Amino acid sequence: MPVRAEPEPTTVDLDSLGRRRLLALLAGSGAAAGGAYLFTGGQPADTDAIGPEESRRLAEAHAPTLYYGAREQWPATDPREYTTERDGETIVDGFDALDGYTADGRETDYPNPTVFYHAVDYPDSSLSCVQFWVYSAFDQFSTNFHWHDWEVLHVFVDRSADGTATASGTESTTSGTDQSVSDTGEPVLFVASAHSRKVPNNEHLDPDVARASIISEVGSHSSTLGVNARPTTFQRTAVDGLAPDISNDPVEVISGEASLPLAYGLPRDEGLVLPYAIPEYDGDRLPEHDRLPNVSPGDLVPDELTVDSYGELASPPEDIPKREGDVAFVPDARADTAADADARYELIDTEELRQIDAFTGPQLSFSFTVPKFVEDAVSGHLTTVGVPWSQPRFENPATDISDPQHRAALADRYEPIEAGGDVSRILGAVREATGADDAPGSNGVALLAPSIETVALLESDPEAVPSFSGVLAVENPEAGEHQLTVNGAGMAPYSEKLTHEGGTTRAGVEGEIPMSANEDAVKVRGEAPGTLESVAFEDDFAGQVYDGRPPGEDGRFGIYVHREGAYTAAIRDESGAQGARRVNPNPDDDAIDLAGIETGKVALTDFLLRFLVETRLQTAALRDDEDIDDVPTGQNIDDERVASVVAAAYENAGDLVDGVDDAVESLLEEADEEDDDGNRGNGGGGVAGVVRRVDAALLVAVAARAAARDGRADDADRWLESLRTRLSTVDDSVEGEGLPGELASFVTRRTAGIRSRIDAAVEADVETAS
Repeated sequence: MPVRAEPEPTTVDLDSLGRRRLLALLAGSGAAAGGAYLFTGGQPADTDAIGPEESRRLAEAHAPTLYYGAREQWPATDPREYTTERDGETIVDGFDALDGYTADGRETDYPNPTVFYHAVDYPDSSLSCVQFWVYSAFDQFSTNFHWHDWEVLHVFVDRSADGTATASGTESTTSGTDQSVSDTGEPVLFVASAHSRKVPNNEHLDPDVARASIISEVGSHSSTLGVNARPTTFQRTAVDGLAPDISNDPVEVISGEASLPLAYGLPRDEGLVLPYAIPEYDGDRLPEHDRLPNVSPGDLVPDELTVDSYGELASPPEDIPKREGDVAFVPDARADTAADADARYELIDTEELRQIDAFTGPQLSFSFTVPKFVEDAVSGHLTTVGVPWSQPRFENPATDISDPQHRAALADRYEPIEAGGDVSRILGAVREATGADDAPGSNGVALLAPSIETVALLESDPEAVPSFSGVLAVENPEAGEHQLTVNGAGMAPYSEKLTHEGGTTRAGVEGEIPMSANEDAVKVRGEAPGTLESVAFEDDFAGQVYDGRPPGEDGRFGIYVHREGAYTAAIRDESGAQGARRVNPNPDDDAIDLAGIETGKVALTDFLLRFLVETRLQTAALRDDEDIDDVPTGQNIDDERVASVVAAAYENAGDLVDGVDDAVESLLEEADEEDDDGNRGNGGGGVAGVVRRVDAALLVAVAARAAARDGRADDADRWLESLRTRLSTVDDSVEGEGLPGELASFVTRRTAGIRSRIDAAVEADVETAS
């Protein structure tokens, strides 16, 4: 008969416990192996152990085929080959395992191929689960390295008499005994472990195959599923007539854009470059350690997959190869397919591992750039893993179901399964900034799909998370304040502070995280009075490229932007007061300082004036067929330049009778005459008319600023509303035919961007100017 797992007592007599049992009780505070997922709702179900004969039969019926890439260095093996005795304990030391496996690999291609299994029943239901635990001697990836690696595949099977699920709460006769169970069941859910509890697993509900294939990621051994007609490659969605390999629920990562099945998948099999990092220990590369005499640099992940440093690359690498090769490991018990296998693995009950007390090894390190205000710091570490049987998912595999729809489906069918709590995750998708083709000169960027996968670090929980298909998903973060940093090989880092209140929090700009290549990045450093509530950077062509709370103290911040952009930097302080500055990086800028950003109506009307001066100068340059990049812009427009452009606008208005209103009317009449000249066909008259209308808006902005400076808030608001009207006439002038497309796009994007600043200026109080 099976032995029912008893709940732990509320008090524990430590003196009566053996060392191994004590370690098991305390293991919840240790590192998790593979992709341990955190159960987020209800009480985990109890399970019954399954006897050895029946466990073996289940394992043989559902044992997967493992597919490794040609560059894999550490496929499935048996850690018992590398045990040692230390202080009365049986351990597997990281140095011993890596060095021993490497030495064994000189003698045979695949030393001691082994997969371990463990099976449990969910009582009072027809649901069982058989787990397949795969050990590798080392883990090397882009986000981490560590001694030892455990990955797991959970195969949930229905063992009712007819192979279908029994109704929830219906007593099943299949649970427990070897004698009464004759059916190995039909799979109802595959769960293949991804990198960690922070990354969604690869899962498939109600698969059409009796056994899964596992496609192992090179170096990291993250396991994705192969369940369609092409089991050696991964399909996230239906393609080329193939069904998806996963059924994870599609999620809208960027607000308003298409949904994506949220699972880690297999990034190097899905089209993006994934650079690996090189492990270090005590400042030296790992193969140089004297405890690894058999390990040379060539025994780690091959050089063509690795980069020395994220920060030292000018741009993301392009020549890193994708996954190649299909080295097949099949269970030795499957003699019918053994002839097609590169290796046959032995199936071993996990009970045979229980004499091992620990898997040990010192902490290793990798480079991860974390932006700070003054300079960038490098940090990031991971250590070794624990033993599988110390994890909650070992006794209750349902705790590893990461997709809420899958958990809900099993809970609906089987009473012991809890549906779980609310989803909790932080999401974002990287976008790579580049110069916009339709922006004249260096006056706009475009946001494209990234060329590489990146890494996210939630610094309140120092576990690095790799992206998949450009998506970053941090599962089950604690509610509260966090700092999220995203890094990529050859890319300037992105960082923001955010508040997670449960549910789904989208990082960046509604889930979009723009990043730039190092060679194209400019660091904008700013300082505002008081405490910053938020900072936004809006490019004229791409729109918002940053909108959040940047790291920094005392009102200071540092944000990387692409040097081809033309930005409005807007701040909001803790009182709600707003300020704005114009930022147009020069070709040779590495950093730009925006000291003393002021808030309030005076500051905002001053910004509007300088913005229109910049627009007027650049529009005239396009009219005169000059190089727009030679025109002073943004932070380079000083008071003298403003005065000269305003004077020129008045001069263009002709003889004035009575102030701004007459000047504006004169300019608009002249613009209408320019439009009627018949020159619109070649763009001459049309462009001239646009310049006159920008002049009119410019003079209105002068009046608004003067009123704000004099403390006449009502007059300032009246002029600001007039400015809104003047901008509409500018838009109207570019809608007709014949205006050069480049100019039309340039002007309409500028007028669209300035309207929100007019709104902010109207709402601002004169008294809040600082």
